[in-house]
Amino acid sequence: MKLLFLGDVMGRSGRAAVTARLAALRVDWGLDFVVVNGENATSGAGLSAEHAKALLAAGADCVTLGDHAFDQKDMLSFIETEPRILRPLNYARTAPGKGARVFAAKGGRKVLVAQALGQVFMKRPFDDPFSALDAVLRAHPLGGSVQAAIVDIHCEATSEKMGVGHWCDGRASLVVGTHTHVPTADAQILPGGTAFQSDAGMCGDYNSVIGMDKLEPMRRFVTGMGKERFSPAAGEATLSGTYVETDDRTGLATKVRMIRVGGRLEEARP
Repeated sequence: MKLLFLGDVMGRSGRAAVTARLAALRVDWGLDFVVVNGENATSGAGLSAEHAKALLAAGADCVTLGDHAFDQKDMLSFIETEPRILRPLNYARTAPGKGARVFAAKGGRKVLVAQALGQVFMKRPFDDPFSALDAVLRAHPLGGSVQAAIVDIHCEATSEKMGVGHWCDGRASLVVGTHTHVPTADAQILPGGTAFQSDAGMCGDYNSVIGMDKLEPMRRFVTGMGKERFSPAAGEATLSGTYVETDDRTGLATKVRMIRVGGRLEEARP
């Protein structure tokens, strides 16, 4: 199976890049299943129902969220009506929506997608991501009830992301980090057969400070004082993510590549 995961969509620029490019990539690369992290797609904070629909229409099979899952208040109700939107497993026990789901892919194959939030350096004390993911992976064994499994670990610390990768090794096709918006150069297949990348990066304008227009973040770094709200950078976006090929029998990865398409960064393709 050919899988693509795209990192955090950042503002209007990121949305435009996804809607302009994803459909063609699905055809050109023969993709079977696509997951997009959309938690910063609306003004850099959360995902609105309107923008969620646009990402799905562009070719995403599933859209994951993150710690900004419900910054856009209409997502509280929309996520209950749209099963292709996932919030983190360990966000809150009373949160609407689901943190994991099994989806149908081409040829009747089943793909599990799950997302969890990390605990290290995060603003809120979220529940343990390891036990949350363990329960889901035990319920949907790779190579058994599902032919592929994708885990989005949304957190600050690369060490925690790596820990989750090794925790899931042999039980997931791909474990990929989101949240920090900077693509890492450590795409690899772990010893148990799980593809891993510490952070997929973002779909946004890299002439920025993690996707935000440079002026206000730089002012705060230099002076320690804020003047305006952060706003997403509006230049041409780079699509950043992770491409994985799996063995349909075992669900384990046979190939993994860091992906960058368009924008300012040098292109990297499968």
